[in-house]
Amino acid sequence: MRQICSCAFGRKECKKRKGTMKPRLAKQMVKGLRLCENVTTTGRKRQMIHQQYEVDDHLHEECGVFGIYDMDGNDVASTIYYGLFALQHRGQESCGIAVSDTSGPKGLVLSHKGMGLCNEVFTPEDLESMKGNIGVGHTRYSTAGSSTRENAQPLVLNYIKGTLGLAHNGNLINTPQLRQELARTGAIFQTTIDSEIIAYMIARARVEQPTVQAAVAEAMKKIKGAYSLVVMSPRKLIGARDPYGFRPLCIGKRGNAYILASESCALDTIGAEFVRDVDPGEIVTITQKGIESNRSMCIPKEQHARCIFEYIYFARPDAYIDGVSVYESRLIAGRSLAKHHPVDADLVVGVPESGNVAAMGYAMESGIPYGMAFVKNSYVGRTFIKPKQSSRESSVRIKLNVLTEAVKGKRVIMIDDSIVRGTTSDRIVGMLREAGAKEVHVRISSPPFLHPCYFGTDIPSEDQLIAHNRSVDEICKIIGADSLAYLDEECLYEMSKGLGICTGCFNGKYPLDRGHPRRLSKVKRYRRKVGLLWQQIVIQAHFPSAMPARKCNIFFHRIRSLPHGESCGSHLQRARRSWD
Repeated sequence: MRQICSCAFGRKECKKRKGTMKPRLAKQMVKGLRLCENVTTTGRKRQMIHQQYEVDDHLHEECGVFGIYDMDGNDVASTIYYGLFALQHRGQESCGIAVSDTSGPKGLVLSHKGMGLCNEVFTPEDLESMKGNIGVGHTRYSTAGSSTRENAQPLVLNYIKGTLGLAHNGNLINTPQLRQELARTGAIFQTTIDSEIIAYMIARARVEQPTVQAAVAEAMKKIKGAYSLVVMSPRKLIGARDPYGFRPLCIGKRGNAYILASESCALDTIGAEFVRDVDPGEIVTITQKGIESNRSMCIPKEQHARCIFEYIYFARPDAYIDGVSVYESRLIAGRSLAKHHPVDADLVVGVPESGNVAAMGYAMESGIPYGMAFVKNSYVGRTFIKPKQSSRESSVRIKLNVLTEAVKGKRVIMIDDSIVRGTTSDRIVGMLREAGAKEVHVRISSPPFLHPCYFGTDIPSEDQLIAHNRSVDEICKIIGADSLAYLDEECLYEMSKGLGICTGCFNGKYPLDRGHPRRLSKVKRYRRKVGLLWQQIVIQAHFPSAMPARKCNIFFHRIRSLPHGESCGSHLQRARRSWD
């Protein structure tokens, strides 16, 4: 079989694809395509039972980062471990710790990471063996891409100037461009996460820059998106936050040790004092001399775009983000729901955990008694933080159980933080009705999700969002509630105390040009369309009986009608003749 050219993704690809190839290698030539091998055969009919198409290599992460530098030389591995415990709600797929000794030989970094929760990955022996007074930790949740040990953080990078340990929370929107740029200059990637791109950018910039913090500043000029970074060099601990402030990062102090953490609650856990938040765009460098600040990447406050979802859902209620109490923000949301969307009922209940505080606010404002209707299994993680939709659907009843005595015969107002896909809400409403609730009125402490998030929150594509192209009444019928109301968008600014926030997932107004929904959706539609067409062609190459040659020819013509499709016409004709 002649070669399949993947130049539908760009004219330059043609020059790289020469020679012939075997049919079994055809799929490797299709850029951005992963084809499952699950095939069933019945006689001469072969049917693909599963296909998965990946657009680029985007990873949407919501993670927790932690770093500490003890000037007195005490070991910090156990402190990082307990700090990660406090941030476990931000990610439950994998975690890791990397430490170094600032008084020891440069370049010696001890690290341990694995899949699972902190208490599953680390043993007392592991922590005892990790000697060092400077270190970083990470707890991860990936919402796309592979969930493997190779993608666990922190990343430890050895390069010409020494070593770097990096923990990253967020998501870059220009990862494909940066990855291609690095690959063309010989970079070899060991992971599929954008954190490795950041590590590469810092390492390469360090060759030309006098200090690590200067290299971080230079890398920040090229990376775009949401990120909070904690970087460990042999003698420094560096924290950086993206100019828009999407992801939180704060500074703490305990004795003669300085700490960087995603949330202030991690500082409380280890007995540290909260110093301040790292400002959006700021780079802080912790050395034996103290804290140095670089604000060269800061932008006007009017352009700040903190993720409002941190206040709605992700952060712990006892955390403070940029001086705003998460607990108070959720109370405000509940009170606003009661003011603008009242309903007669006998009981107000919250869906644990993030819905509880909003339910309290609703009860305070409405005068309806607040009660407990759900018993939560503390040993089951958030359904929102599960890697597969099938797991998310099956774990609701394992996670929650309804107190029949509390709701039987009553009109119940159920407060939840959000409805994303709707697979959890309809089950919870059904559980309340099965327990004897007379009426179930649902109130959501966030506006409806209408658009995906490109900056690291697990809000999927529009076709998976229940609110996309559906009215509130239609959603109410789907989840089986008697009434449904969402928080008004104007209340979000009251929750954040007037701070700049990102509301792109609610109204499609993204703070970055690359995140504009129309531009993104146009690129996404094009790549998906080309990729799916190539997918059908590869299926034909592997399984000729799966698709008639006539249909395959139609796909060729469709590709040629797309941008760049005409540029590979000769290759398409050559490939088509191999199947005719």
